[in-house]
Amino acid sequence: MAGIFKAYDVRGLYPEELDETRARAIGRSFPQVLDPSDLERTRTVVVGRDMRPHGVPLCEALIEGLREGGVDVLDIGLATTPMNYFAVGRLGAAGGVQVTASHNPPRYNGCKFSLGDARPVSGDGGIPEIERLAATGGPRAESLGVLSQGEIMSTYREHLLSFLDDVPGHHRLRVAVDAANGMGCLYQPLLEAAGIDLELLYFELDGSFPNHEPNPLNLDNLRDLGELVRSSGADLGVAFDGDADRAGFVDERGEPVGSDLSTALIGGELLARYPGTAVVYDLRSSRAVAEYIREMGGEPIRERVGHSFIKATLRKHDGAFGGELAGHYYFRDNYTADCSLMAVFEMINLLRRRGQPLSEIVAPLARYAKTPEINFEVEDKEAMMAELARVFADGEIDTLDGVTVQYHDWWFNVRPSNTEPLLRLVAEARDEALLAEKEAALLEILGDPV
Repeated sequence: MAGIFKAYDVRGLYPEELDETRARAIGRSFPQVLDPSDLERTRTVVVGRDMRPHGVPLCEALIEGLREGGVDVLDIGLATTPMNYFAVGRLGAAGGVQVTASHNPPRYNGCKFSLGDARPVSGDGGIPEIERLAATGGPRAESLGVLSQGEIMSTYREHLLSFLDDVPGHHRLRVAVDAANGMGCLYQPLLEAAGIDLELLYFELDGSFPNHEPNPLNLDNLRDLGELVRSSGADLGVAFDGDADRAGFVDERGEPVGSDLSTALIGGELLARYPGTAVVYDLRSSRAVAEYIREMGGEPIRERVGHSFIKATLRKHDGAFGGELAGHYYFRDNYTADCSLMAVFEMINLLRRRGQPLSEIVAPLARYAKTPEINFEVEDKEAMMAELARVFADGEIDTLDGVTVQYHDWWFNVRPSNTEPLLRLVAEARDEALLAEKEAALLEILGDPV
């Protein structure tokens, strides 16, 4: 089972790597990593699933395992991952499990875990213990937990709509949304209640993802959305990933907006509400993010990639908001958990308040030339990162996540993927010419991208 346990979650091919037997073992094991203080309050674990057909038998097996492990289960059925996190926090559950493989291809499935108050379970904490226990089938408790069915959407709707600002005199926005046949389809009623004109794309639940991969980080997956924005005259385009815990944005021209710059803009909105607080961003982000957060009176905090790290740092500093280049957005007002639709609503607030096209709002943040995240297959990742540190030893080097080398007019980060056998590169420079020069030098060492 070892190969399915990743840094942040469980993912594998169904049924070769993850089947009902393994799901049941994972269910039996999960109660062992729950916080004892949470279990003293309640023994309830929230379980939800995405639209993949094999999610049904896997979810049933997981629930059987959880009950055999001695916890009660609240089954919320089809749900986005953020809905699961919200349910854990709002209902005061001891933890949660979402059966999903996010943006992975149709034959994959997996589990995302949380502790009480929607705190993360990660590779640094409970996932190795779940792996160890599940390898022998997982421990059985003396008594069987109780199964109940529940519904969270009505409470979730009330929660999210409360964050839409009343901006008098704003023009009615038109928003194009691509659900990619994923769980973002469940958000249609909430979007319809947001006081906007909607243009919907691929809003039919289909775990085969017939139209495109549900991953807004891949710019190819934003093409259809960009075309819809242009043809419909929309003010904003939104793309959700498979389990709808991430969102990508395009402006009114159909051009993608980097999620790091979206983090800066949404962070600015939150700082107006919570002046002087911290905004956490991942180290792949443009230097413009920290600059803008300071300009808005906030405290920018740079953190390594991964939801468990961002959430922990956000909690430590009581920050208002955090964001990642992959399109995850974390809100203190949402149990410090990811909420893609909350990010959408904050972008709507921004557009209503500013009364300008999104491209004009973003333009002052496009201060540097930056690569997308570029992937490389490298046999010895550690040796390659050491070689990069040697070649660029005259720069300012840190190893918070992989290796980052900074100069006054450019920087780069190369880090090992937490989910795939790859090294990932991001570089930024003062202008396109310098970026092209430095990217070429890096590719001389790293080889051809995949």
